[in-house]
Amino acid sequence: MKKIYLSADIEGTCGIADWKETELGDAQSSYFRTQMTKEVAAACRGALLSGASEILVKDAHSSGRNIDPSALPEEVRILRSWTRDPLVMMGGLDPSFDGVLFTGYHSAAGTDGNPLAHTMNGANVWVRVNGEPASEFLINAYTAASFGVPVFFLSGDEALCARAESMGWGIKTAPVSRGIGNASVSVHPEVAQRMIFDSVAAAVASPPGKNAQTLPDRFGVEIRFKEHYLAYRASFFPGAEKKGSHEVEYRSKSWNDILVFLFFVL
Repeated sequence: MKKIYLSADIEGTCGIADWKETELGDAQSSYFRTQMTKEVAAACRGALLSGASEILVKDAHSSGRNIDPSALPEEVRILRSWTRDPLVMMGGLDPSFDGVLFTGYHSAAGTDGNPLAHTMNGANVWVRVNGEPASEFLINAYTAASFGVPVFFLSGDEALCARAESMGWGIKTAPVSRGIGNASVSVHPEVAQRMIFDSVAAAVASPPGKNAQTLPDRFGVEIRFKEHYLAYRASFFPGAEKKGSHEVEYRSKSWNDILVFLFFVL
């Protein structure tokens, strides 16, 4: 029996194409919060089919209050709102989990795979880890690896799924949309749910090995902010270094140190 952790975002949910569709309280978001919930529920059902006995869902978008808990299987617990610690979108994760699932994830800031591409917020142009554009998926996958918990599955836009597959971590994916400029082409929402269910069931039944998901030996994080004063502010974090007018850099051998840095400067 497996204990599964699921982190759910919304900008990679099937069909989404505009920021208003992500905002709690905006009339346009109601449909997409429902679709987000359905995709999470599909992932949970797939995991349960393949032997999961316990699932913790982290509602990891904006307010952390987007998913309808009543639409999830009864075996699921849900973590809503924010713990306000450096785990952020991975709040509640610990080494006791057997695997991690991601639903509704999106491409990184500074890339073009999703019309809503960003990393953590809209205040930065890009975030890089060891020179690579860092999506929220990459950051959170590294967090899972730091706990020794393998990532089983990712759903979201096509470009992000391709990046996850290229990592060599054995992650199964469900690409439910493809960004084109400021637009998005998506599969039918029911098809997206079936894709997620099937891929999660397969991933939990035959998970990747922990040895395939290893962290780099050291980390260098660079952030380019849209406003110069944000780089100035971030440069006061102990160990951070300002690079030019809009960029700040931080280096460490510890992923936990990187999480703390990101928590306080982003």
